[in-house]
Amino acid sequence: MQLILLQNVTNLGKLGDKVNVKPGYGRNFLVPQGKATPATPANLAEFEAKRAEYEAKAKAQLEGAEGRKAALEGAEVTISANASTEGKLYGSIGPREIAEALTKIGHKVEKSEVVMGEGPLRRTGEHEVLVHLHADVETTVKVIVTGEVA
Repeated sequence: MQLILLQNVTNLGKLGDKVNVKPGYGRNFLVPQGKATPATPANLAEFEAKRAEYEAKAKAQLEGAEGRKAALEGAEVTISANASTEGKLYGSIGPREIAEALTKIGHKVEKSEVVMGEGPLRRTGEHEVLVHLHADVETTVKVIVTGEVA
């Protein structure tokens, strides 16, 4: 399936690129999310007519993400959870808990922006967590997990 990208997509391409993707990925994710449109001659002509508008929108999104990154630089959040005396958590700390804690201290972060490559946190201590704000912008946040002995 051939598509025209309407914004930068990580590991796929930049704004305006014609890409070949599997039909399910294009039909179920890229097109409904507004990230791409089918590469028909009519859509190509429409894209070229609106290219400046799409580029301005992409630049505004990038600047917004850069501003959020500057605000998140050096941010740290403390989360309490039930833990054993050895420091092992009885549950785990996932993206939802980290996003909620960051939002409480004034940084609007969605749970889908929190990337935990090694899975949820299961031990007390300090951890570095990646926050993916835009296709080209990401930063790390320090998460301190403290234990409450149950």
